[in-house]
Amino acid sequence: MNPRLHLLQPYPFEKLRSLFADVTPNPALKAISLSIGEPKHPTPSFIKQALADALDGLASYPTTLGEPPLRTAIAQWLMQRYRLPAIDPNTQVLPVNGSREALFAFAQTVLDPSDSNALVLCPNPFYQIYEGAALLGGAQPYFVNSDPARNFGCDYASVPETVWQRVKLVYACSPGNPTGAVMSLAEWKILFDLSAQHGFVIASDECYSEIYFRDEAPLGALQAAQQLGLHDFARLVVFSSLSKRSNVPGLRSGFVAGDATLLKKFLLYRTYHGSAMSPAVQRASVAAWLDETHVAENRALYRRKFEHITPLLAQHLDVQMPDAAFYLWAKTPIADDEFARRLLQQYNVTVLPGSYLARTANGSNPGDQRIRIALVASVDECLEAAQRIVEFTQSL
Repeated sequence: MNPRLHLLQPYPFEKLRSLFADVTPNPALKAISLSIGEPKHPTPSFIKQALADALDGLASYPTTLGEPPLRTAIAQWLMQRYRLPAIDPNTQVLPVNGSREALFAFAQTVLDPSDSNALVLCPNPFYQIYEGAALLGGAQPYFVNSDPARNFGCDYASVPETVWQRVKLVYACSPGNPTGAVMSLAEWKILFDLSAQHGFVIASDECYSEIYFRDEAPLGALQAAQQLGLHDFARLVVFSSLSKRSNVPGLRSGFVAGDATLLKKFLLYRTYHGSAMSPAVQRASVAAWLDETHVAENRALYRRKFEHITPLLAQHLDVQMPDAAFYLWAKTPIADDEFARRLLQQYNVTVLPGSYLARTANGSNPGDQRIRIALVASVDECLEAAQRIVEFTQSL
């Protein structure tokens, strides 16, 4: 067996099941789950129809590189969304089966498993795939805590020079999970300058990019690089997905884009890994990437929920409107796991303890006494859950 498997920590939702194992939820109240970041809005009918119309594609083996129409649709979307002058669909775009599997597999391409000194830099709190990818790739994760005073941004300038010298890969997440923070151009410049100095690769996780609450869409990593004159996207790739944007988490469809040299190596890895996307899924994905109307409608639903629920919770918890994504990152008056247990027991609402999404680094766990609230249910359910959380908090 791979001896590094024992380094993997239980996944947050496995820990949540253990936390709730002996809890009996209040049977007088309907269960409302706000713990898992799974979109609950209906899948647009035109995407389902495109998938059904393409079922004949199941009779053919797909190519790992993906069909030209899909790569072209993704390239067109990138150019339009981020105002990029040119993206080559043949060398700078690679379809993947959702961003999760690609984020993990990419580390196995970048990291040298014989280099026991290698580090993978991660935000903290973070998406646990980053940590698992680092460990199974033969490296060690190094966590940079998010700072509420910096809009939950990571202070990369605080990382010692001796650490940067060992970093081979940096996972960035903007908009962030669970904080919803969006990296600024100045923050990207710091990271790009450090990459140029030390030669590490940047993997930017942008799966929440289309759910935002300001008039201006969040800045993307490729867009930031373009604005800073880094036109070849050297040592930079971005990961995106249709799951949140188009409410199709079960479609498992996303892409990686950026540095053509890195993508060529990643394609080689994926050819052996067996990661080709179904032709039917590819054609449904083309339909989704080429349409923005359903994305705007989806974003409006989230905005409505956040505009109603954030002020209600903010009267009783330390919580604020995020830049983007569909989470509230709320501070709790008691330990986060105890808050979650008692909330489920008394009010039948499930939230995720923040400490389950972070690690202790530099003497603290930035998820302590915080909960992640995923506003993925219907507006009415989210409002009902928010009112129960208020009642529970007042009871404390």
